Amino acid sequence: MTMSYSSDTRPSRTVTISLPPEIAQEVDQLAAAEHRTRSELLREAFRQYVTNRKRWESLFAYGERQAQAVGLTSEEAVAETVKARRRQRARRR
Repeated sequence: MTMSYSSDTRPSRTVTISLPPEIAQEVDQLAAAEHRTRSELLREAFRQYVTNRKRWESLFAYGERQAQAVGLTSEEAVAETVKARRRQRARRR
């Protein structure tokens, strides 16, 4: 499958990707159902992927800063702290 991506302000560049036949068929069906081209559909999918990845990276960085601020130095320590807090909340109910 070959994609070409462009916008009004940027030149187009062609990128070739390979997809298993069943995924390529799903792409074609979804593009047809949404009256979009493959390229439009895959551009949007990539934009969403990048946005979500950046959001997760930001959340993880925030979590690491918060953990360090209270002296938690490992994922195990964070998990134990979360479990303890959940137990405390459950007792209050």
